[in-house]
Formats: sequence, C-alpha cells, structure tokens
Amino acid sequence: MSHFMMNRRRFMSNVATVGGLAAAQTLIGVRAGLAQDVAQVKMQLGWLVSNGVIGEVVAQKKGFFKEQGVQLEIVPGGPNVDGVAGVAAGQSTLGQISSSPSVMLARSAGIPVKAFIAGFQKHPFTYFSLKKAPIREPKDMIGKTIATQPTAFILLRALLAKNGIAEDQVKMVNMGSDMNQLLTGQADAVTGWVTNTNALSVLGDDRVDMMLWDAGLQLYANVYYTTDEQLDKHADVLVRFTTAAAKGWGYVRDHPEEAVEMLVETYPNLDKASELKAVGQVAKFSFGDTTKQFGWGAMNKDNWAAQIKAYADLKQFTGTVPAVDDVASFAILDATSDIRKQVG
Repeated sequence: MSHFMMNRRRFMSNVATVGGLAAAQTLIGVRAGLAQDVAQVKMQLGWLVSNGVIGEVVAQKKGFFKEQGVQLEIVPGGPNVDGVAGVAAGQSTLGQISSSPSVMLARSAGIPVKAFIAGFQKHPFTYFSLKKAPIREPKDMIGKTIATQPTAFILLRALLAKNGIAEDQVKMVNMGSDMNQLLTGQADAVTGWVTNTNALSVLGDDRVDMMLWDAGLQLYANVYYTTDEQLDKHADVLVRFTTAAAKGWGYVRDHPEEAVEMLVETYPNLDKASELKAVGQVAKFSFGDTTKQFGWGAMNKDNWAAQIKAYADLKQFTGTVPAVDDVASFAILDATSDIRKQVG
C-alpha cells in the first residue's frame, strides 16, 4: 500500500464543498429498517480493498453484524476517491483510512471527523534495505539515498527530526509502487507496508526492516473514523458496528486460514497464497500487549498528542493545530470495553 495520506491538494480543494454539504444536509449513513431496526452502515475505504478489512468480512460471513442489527456495505476507495470528504458529506456512515495523520489534517482543515478505533496498534510502514548496506536505525540513514512515495516524504522528514538528523544529511528521492530502486542500487532503502508480502517477496532473505514505529514515529494504521454528528446522534449504531467488528477481528486472529478463505471468496481479485502469508502479520499489528489490556481497537491519548506535536513542529497544519479531543473520540471504545477485551 504505497499511499500514506490522501492527496493533499485534492483534499484541500474539497474542504469548502464538504463544509457546504455537511451544513446543508443531515448525514445519511444510518437508516433504520421498518421491522428489525436494522442499521444500514456504509464503511468507506481510503484505498482499494485489501486485508485491512478481513475482520469485517469475517464478521459479515459469521453473522456478527447481523447479530448486532447492522447491515454493512464496504465501499472501496481508490486514487480518485476522497474518502474523508465522502464521509463528512454523509455519503457513508464511517470510514477506514490507512494512517492517523489524515484525520488530524482533515480536522485542521475544518472537516468535522474524528477517529474512534485504531485497527492496527502499530503502523506497518517500514524502511527496507539490504544486508550489504543495512539500515537498522535512523542514524544509519545518514549519507544514504532513501526512496519513498511522494505522500510519505513528510514521514521521512518527521522521522529525521525526531532523531535529530538534519535533512541535508539524507538524500530523499521519489519511488513508485515496486522495490526496483533498492534492487538496482539506485537507493539504499525503499518504503512500504510490511504486511504487503506480495510486493516484498522480490527482496528475499536479504531484506532488512526498520519500522517507522520502532524508529520513533508512532502512528496508527487502519484508523476508523466518523463525523461529529454520527457520534452525537448515532453512537448506538457505532457501538453495534464496533462490537461486531471486534468479534470479526478476534476470529481472524484465532482462525487465520479460514479468515483468508472468507476474504478471497468475497474479493476473488485478492491472491490467496499472498494473503495466507500476510494474515499473521495483519493479526500481529491488530493485537498485542496494548489490546491484552485495553481490547481490540484501543487508542491512547498520549500517542495522539505526540502525533499532533510532530506534525505541528513541521508546520503541516494549514489551519488551527487540533487538540486530541478534536481528532479522536474515546466514547465508542468506552462503551464496548468488555467485548473488545474479550477478543483482545
């Protein structure tokens, strides 16, 4: 997954439009069925369908959403889809986005969205090098050429700043979606998600990983977000969604091969062999010491504060620097604490 944040220019161009739509209409994501009070919930993805929704697919297949009176529709994203703008305008009930900074930037730009679940407790974004010239910690980047996606330059800048490394000590270049620049020696490191086992297979056993999280920039991934209005008026539906999703993700951890079968049955374009290799990593990022204590989907206020500070220090906010309570709501997590801890 090479995208890291939404296209900033397109994002900003949509701010005024979204504001007008949000003011002109009530969000339309939740509709009650006549007989069974079934909530029709649309979940907008920030990108194409991937194993980032395997928990929701399992929850659909196992009937967990049906138990909660939720009829879920997963709406794929893509390069020309501004998912945050769509959620803010009421086209979907909630969204899932690859990385937490997108929610912070949206809030700073005046779009009334908040994160309410962190699907991945650690971000899988990683710097990949080779054993002949390994980059195992940030100081190893000094004097090296780092190839990264255009939208991820800010991550490299933030990482260098966090570790007291001047930007002119590292050469930053653009990369595409593959790892060729590393293999051909044009770059000493390339970037991507460590869960993308298919793309990484070309690097073989010579691969050396330095995860963004371990290097000091601790972002959330697979972040679920919604609008202020949904949180205010339809918190019950978000609780039901979260309950079912938590059970689905717990099932993935406990039955990974069966979960992959369900995923590729639902989305045949996904490669089963690759997903079987990836599912263990996906579960590892979804569960860990934090979830053992606080349950699946947990978020931490101090972590959000550190993220906001890192982006503020690099002057990434075009509007007001948001506070933690502006970008994250913990109400749904609190209301689902028991069930989330059961699967944590």
